[in-house]
Amino acid sequence: MNKYLTAALGLLCIVMMARAEYEAPPAYGTISGVVIDEKTKEPIPYVNVVVRNRSDSILTGGITDEKGQFLINDIPEGNSRVEIQFIGYEKIVKEIRVSREQAKHDFSTIVLSEDSQQLDEVVIQGEVSTVTQKIDRKVINVGKDLTASGTNASELLNNVQSVSVDGQTGEVSLRGNENVRIFVDGKPTNIDAAQLLRQIPSSSIKSIELITNPSAKYSPEGMSGIINIVLHKNTNRGFNGTADGGITAGKNIRYNGATNLNYHKNKVNVYLNYGGNRFNSEGGGEIFRFDTDEHSLFTNENHNTSHLLKTGIDLYMNEANTISFYTSQNLFDGNRTAGTMIYYNEILDSDHQNESLRDNYSGTYNLNFKHDFGKEGHSLEMEASYTNTGQQEDGTFEELLDMNDLTSNYTDDIFNAQNSNLVNLDYTNPLTENSKLEMGLEYRFDGTLNSFNTTRHQFVYDGSNSKIPDGDGGFMTIPIPNSSFEYDRTIYSAYTNYNRKFGQLAMQLGVRVEQYDVDASFNQGDGSEAYTDSKLTAYPSAFLTYTPGEKNQFQVSYSRRVDRPGISQVNPIRSPWSSPLTVFVGNPELLPQFTNSYELNYTRRLGNKGSVSLGTFYRSISDNIIRYTNIDPLDESRVLITYENAEGEERYGFELSGMYRPTGWWNLNASADLYSMQMTGYAFGEFVEVKSVATNIRVNSTFRATENLSFQLFGLYRGANEVIQYTFKPMWFINSGVSLKVLQKRGTLSFRVNDIFKSMRFRLESTNFYPTEGAFFWESRTANLSFSYNFGKGESKMRKRKQRDSHELSGGEGF
Repeated sequence: MNKYLTAALGLLCIVMMARAEYEAPPAYGTISGVVIDEKTKEPIPYVNVVVRNRSDSILTGGITDEKGQFLINDIPEGNSRVEIQFIGYEKIVKEIRVSREQAKHDFSTIVLSEDSQQLDEVVIQGEVSTVTQKIDRKVINVGKDLTASGTNASELLNNVQSVSVDGQTGEVSLRGNENVRIFVDGKPTNIDAAQLLRQIPSSSIKSIELITNPSAKYSPEGMSGIINIVLHKNTNRGFNGTADGGITAGKNIRYNGATNLNYHKNKVNVYLNYGGNRFNSEGGGEIFRFDTDEHSLFTNENHNTSHLLKTGIDLYMNEANTISFYTSQNLFDGNRTAGTMIYYNEILDSDHQNESLRDNYSGTYNLNFKHDFGKEGHSLEMEASYTNTGQQEDGTFEELLDMNDLTSNYTDDIFNAQNSNLVNLDYTNPLTENSKLEMGLEYRFDGTLNSFNTTRHQFVYDGSNSKIPDGDGGFMTIPIPNSSFEYDRTIYSAYTNYNRKFGQLAMQLGVRVEQYDVDASFNQGDGSEAYTDSKLTAYPSAFLTYTPGEKNQFQVSYSRRVDRPGISQVNPIRSPWSSPLTVFVGNPELLPQFTNSYELNYTRRLGNKGSVSLGTFYRSISDNIIRYTNIDPLDESRVLITYENAEGEERYGFELSGMYRPTGWWNLNASADLYSMQMTGYAFGEFVEVKSVATNIRVNSTFRATENLSFQLFGLYRGANEVIQYTFKPMWFINSGVSLKVLQKRGTLSFRVNDIFKSMRFRLESTNFYPTEGAFFWESRTANLSFSYNFGKGESKMRKRKQRDSHELSGGEGF
């Protein structure tokens, strides 16, 4: 009871502080106004308004909102200079004098005209990252401080609050949970997330949106929510573009490059974007099992090449209608070599080698039509998308100590084909100045075919579950038959969102209804087995935001979510997993798990110095999907891993983040999060419940030495964590970098060193089932040299084209 009383008192203190801030006397000097385009007479959002003193130092500033309006407080007494500037427009400068007699200055309407000298640079990226709390998401606007800390999206995400990326597998987790969906420009993708993130250069990323409690407009899939990667958009007229390239050196050499080309004239905008990389890496590890004196050594080597091409066209038919089409093509070739050596009492018992060749292809085709009804924000949008994906994997497995063992020497030929169809219709109507209605329909179909051909054999057991001798000192085996798995999923959805603002209070209520149908079949040898599922479910969501003043904001939200089993969790085809002694098989009868998610967030703005955010969340999960471990009934020397449904579990956590600018040349960005997890599962017939607390701390510091030269220092600490079978030990690393603007600021040259002290190691231990200790490593200490260049000239042109989900998806998307 005491802890609830303490929490209530703490919340009361925060509210009183916010109220006191709100009731404090107004700032001494204020300026206000609205900025519009000279030709179109339309308001211009995101215009920079900067207030300087006589010595040219920045006193304060801000940006215009969606309606082109701005209001800036805290202007000290005396003479000041106000600069209004936006990319592609001529700068306007106004002189003001703040006194007791005239504290408020209303500029009314400010008209910006296009710059006659046109625009040289096409991608403008802020020096410092900022965080904005919107009604249903937290937006991290990526500045050059975060860009410098990653060559690709995977490395950059590891520097973002609440997000973690596994250094070996590339798997992404949000708030300690890997059940998260990755969107690019508001859209899901069939490409493997770990693979995709390594293909997107960090310099192409405009912002990261953490949607931990998605509204009814989004698909309810994913327990921990959605990470939406918003790429830079190019809407300038004329021909322009960017080019990026880099090289990373560790034990191996890696290369990456990208270009973004755009041509916009009259009513046509055409763009082409390409990103490619060559990723080479080595890693390994070892595990000790003390009860059997078993010592396992692991090695792996990867050589991957990827190409990602996107091209499209926007046709601005008139002020009311826009048609857009794009296609993205992804090619990936991978070669992985892995080895496992197992010693018993320091005697080599097994030497297993595996080589896997992978060829992946994915193509997406998207058509979008947008109609504006004349009233601002009143629109109808239709979108149709088709994606097809194919993956061929050929694996060779060898046991070097016994080449005649057909259970360990074999080949696997695996083919995966997937196609996805999506059609959705969105309608938005601002009913009044303070209310808005959103409605939509959606159809989704995902079809998957997985075929598995193998030369592997399995042991034959008698009625007492013992292996049958073959008469030659070994045991009888039979071949494992070839198999295939077809999995078709269809989802029909309808949603409604209602937004209303009551002064300082903003509300959004919504509900999404989905009809979910699954039709699957498993074929092995001459046998076949069918699986079906059908469910109609409603997913409500609610958001309430209270803003008692310019410096304080409170938000409470709720959403119901679902985690439908993935193809790997339901695929009943047996396959090796992680080591020769482990086999994985999916469970086709696995049920979805449902989550009720609650959040409370508080944001405090520190004037022009930065901001601080404090948040907490609670999740209640039913029919949660758990990992089930047992002895393989077909081979007692192996462990079988599958999935089952449990009764439920609970999770909660706290997050604290802040951005602060002590001086004009020093910026700090720090975050800390703590998650409590209750995990349940079965292992070797025993039910196990584990309660664990995970901690992550990140600190990013940027120092600007001159106008063109800056330095960066980044550190991460990840605390110990416990899962059903293992306890993971703490790990940490420190990165450093330097960035230099060259060629009249069109080019940026960056140098970065990752994991300076080579401290990043994945260490584990276990006493739950086997007394075990182990550690894994990868190429964490690397040096990267990169260069980016902006070229071409183009006039800035404001266009309004909303696309689904990201609300800012104009043409010229860049990779």
